[in-house]
Amino acid sequence: MTQLQTANLSKGLDRKVNQVCNLNASPESMSVNEISLRPAQETDAWVLIATHIAAIKALPATFYTEKELLTWRNYREKPDGSNILKSIKVETCWVAIEGDVVIGFASFIVDELIGLYVHPKYQGKGVGRALVQHFCDEAIEQGIDKVITTASLYAEGFYLRLGFTAIQRAPHYLGSGVFVPVTKMSKTLAKVPK
Repeated sequence: MTQLQTANLSKGLDRKVNQVCNLNASPESMSVNEISLRPAQETDAWVLIATHIAAIKALPATFYTEKELLTWRNYREKPDGSNILKSIKVETCWVAIEGDVVIGFASFIVDELIGLYVHPKYQGKGVGRALVQHFCDEAIEQGIDKVITTASLYAEGFYLRLGFTAIQRAPHYLGSGVFVPVTKMSKTLAKVPK
């Protein structure tokens, strides 16, 4: 893909992100009490991919190169809602919503948090924390006492603040022959008294 094609795709995705995510909504007055969580639905697919792309586009090229960030957010040549449904299972994906606007999502299976993305306009407001807590609560309900995740270098501090510990650095394959360093992390869960 040429730089011009990439730029045009990026502009088109920006328009789609703004349309789908209703980015004219004001997050300033939002509190964690105003968000709710629900299982993802197939109709959320476009919002999930738009949120995924917007979250990665907002990252500076601090830990990863521009090429790595582009590969990460555009792991398919033409991202669309059907592609994200192939890479995550809707039945193990939860979305955070404010009103009727999806503002973030988490995908997990049993004891592993697969992905966590919050739209940049809503980051720093407890959305990611609420999604991770929901994942941990679900694991506790299933009798699991330890959970794992693979964190980007950007997210490592976030997970450390939530009680995760770093296990090791490892390469993560993004596609197109691109590998990036990530941190494998775990968290021991508190037992719920019976």
